[in-house]
Amino acid sequence: MRGRWSLSSRLALLFAACAAVVSLFAGVLFSRGSEAHFIELDQQLLEGKLIGLRRALQDLDAEQTQRRLEDELSRQADLALRIKGSDGVRWYDSSIRIPAQLPERPGLSTLSDADNDYRVLNAPLYPDRADSPQLTLLLDITHHQHFLQRMQRLIWLTVGLSALATALLGAWAARRALRPLRRMGAIAGNVSARSLNARLPEEQMPAELAELAHSINAMLGRLDDAFQRLSAFSADIAHELRTPLSNLLTHTQVTLTRERSLEDYREALHSNLEELQWMAQLVNDMLYLAKADHGLLALHREPLQLAEEVDVLLDFFAPLAEDANVRLSREGEGRIEGDRNMLRRALSNLLDNALRFTPADGEVRVRMVDGAQGMSVCVENSGEGIAADLLPRLFDRFYRADPARQEGSSEHAGLGLAITRSIIRAHGGQIRCESADGWTRFLIELPKGE
Repeated sequence: MRGRWSLSSRLALLFAACAAVVSLFAGVLFSRGSEAHFIELDQQLLEGKLIGLRRALQDLDAEQTQRRLEDELSRQADLALRIKGSDGVRWYDSSIRIPAQLPERPGLSTLSDADNDYRVLNAPLYPDRADSPQLTLLLDITHHQHFLQRMQRLIWLTVGLSALATALLGAWAARRALRPLRRMGAIAGNVSARSLNARLPEEQMPAELAELAHSINAMLGRLDDAFQRLSAFSADIAHELRTPLSNLLTHTQVTLTRERSLEDYREALHSNLEELQWMAQLVNDMLYLAKADHGLLALHREPLQLAEEVDVLLDFFAPLAEDANVRLSREGEGRIEGDRNMLRRALSNLLDNALRFTPADGEVRVRMVDGAQGMSVCVENSGEGIAADLLPRLFDRFYRADPARQEGSSEHAGLGLAITRSIIRAHGGQIRCESADGWTRFLIELPKGE
């Protein structure tokens, strides 16, 4: 962490680099444009002077030519003229400061000597004659070059200052813009097992961070829900084990208060055995659910005729249904691939649950529909319905919709539906409950498999 740059510093340097590049590019363009503009102006000036000189040197004697040249050149002090004959012999220099060596090529060019810079234009005096004398016009552009040099220095200064100013402003802007991130970090730093209800203020976040804040809040919500479930789960385990442990302790202490017969000790051991068996079953169910939560249930898949499996279970529950005066029936059939023992356990839990809450002269039905996408199984029973607000909690561990069954029981601990849901999910299916019009239905959707 010590060698890493902060995000604000990185953004500030990026802003500075971008500002420097843009300023430099704009300065170079302005410098090149200014230089091209000066060249264009110099060319126009020299070409205008060339036309005037050609007109002034037409049909004049030497004395008149001298006066006319002096008159033309006197109007602009930074302009000089050299005339050479067609044989290269120098005829005339208007100034002694003209460099000895000048460009020979026709047209416009630039010349620099030790002290001055010149724009040079070479052209024939008589364009229509091959033996025409050559005119060389020189324009002193030293002041132009000085201007361009000052402008280049100004460009570099502007680049440096703009980069520095942009870095400072960028750092300030980045730090201000990243304030929501620091706020998110502060809230996240204060989150603990006791404060999972803390949430990020999504409405105060920029648009770019609102989605992230929403995701973090959703994660905190899931963690809070999982922690609450875990806490409730631990409390439920303690609650469920409290009664049988209390029974065991009380029964054992009472038995040991005085000498008893062998038959009394045997009866006490049998009573304790029932409680221990129930506790062992509870522990086994909890281990089963823990494996399901971590995806450790090993399925032994095989082709199953689901109607045959349901018929076996209905035959098993038939005596109980007969004693309770409840009718059992099965409709439809279908074939799936799954674990025989697990599916039998899941359906057995649903049938046992249905029989317990079906009144006399009621009915329990198992309906199956073999569809193209998978198998649908419905276990339904007539009787008093379940309130809509209780339906989402039916598959919670240790939850009992019947308020009369809140204490620990040696028969039902409220894990049957949770185990059923784990088995169905392990097979890639889904289960839900509906209750309306005097019927409670557990609907199962199972994939057909390969």
